[in-house]
Amino acid sequence: MVVNTGNANAGTGEAGLADARQTALAVARALGVPHEQVLPFSTGVIMEPLPLDRLLAGLPSALADAATPEAATGAQWLKAAEGIMTTDTVPKAVSRRLRVAGHEVSISGIAKGAGMIRPNMATMLGFVATDAAVAPGLMDALVARLADASFNRVTVDGDTSTNDSFVLVATGQAGHAPITDLDSAEGQALLLALTEVAQFLAHAIVRDGEGATKFITVRVEGGANQEECLKVAYAVAHSPLVKTAFFASDPNLGRILAAVGYAGIDDLDATKIELYLGNVHVVKAGGRNPDYREEDGQRVMKAPEILVRIGLGRGDATETVWTCDFSHDYVSINADYRS
Repeated sequence: MVVNTGNANAGTGEAGLADARQTALAVARALGVPHEQVLPFSTGVIMEPLPLDRLLAGLPSALADAATPEAATGAQWLKAAEGIMTTDTVPKAVSRRLRVAGHEVSISGIAKGAGMIRPNMATMLGFVATDAAVAPGLMDALVARLADASFNRVTVDGDTSTNDSFVLVATGQAGHAPITDLDSAEGQALLLALTEVAQFLAHAIVRDGEGATKFITVRVEGGANQEECLKVAYAVAHSPLVKTAFFASDPNLGRILAAVGYAGIDDLDATKIELYLGNVHVVKAGGRNPDYREEDGQRVMKAPEILVRIGLGRGDATETVWTCDFSHDYVSINADYRS
């Protein structure tokens, strides 16, 4: 995998595709592998030609770094996390260890992203690697489950990037027998640890959202199915009015109810809606809870981490989405992005 930052190489037509191919060919020649085994990733400004000469000039030092003794200890993961940043203010990296079938297994991951985040797999890149042995036939299902529990449940601004990628690598070097069933004890242990890593990275993107000051969990309960829970969660998480209210710690909570209403559930019974901010019961049976006091709502909204819990009263489905507030800095960052 070769990753460049600062230029998305998207909206660049045939020339951009040729540049991507040239990048893969150059890495393949340097490593002595078929070019089909090289995956290029780009992130940054859209519609600008890729400065291929600069990218190719940087490959020798990057490959040399990867071959140093320090690389074997994992020390280069942080350097890679720093190298793929764009508007990120901090690198995003995490590692975990666990035992699988009596063998120590390591997991490491890095990600980048702070704006244009609403993954539809955001500008977002995520790479997670483990030395666990996993049957190749399980990898597609495994990476899909990880994405749906992490990167596909976050939003900063509702904008989906041209360059989303989430990659899972399993090298099989830990020495245990390959995992062939994700429902086995070994499969569940690995899935839990991988999910923890993927969620850490996804949450780190939200926490570093452009101009963000608050980390907000939107949990929708009592839905008839997963789809309608996500519709409601994202309607709330994407609403600029909701997000600016959270930035100001202004409990203008009718905005949340409005988002629930326009989320797209045609037969929604408004009299069954419940709304909690943290442990504060705001809406009861579709209307303002008689015991709710605005100062209690404001107290919750002033916290750096906030839980919004919405009950639909329609079934047993539950979904969670993570987002952040909108501040003045979000506008400043994106107004000046190219300058």
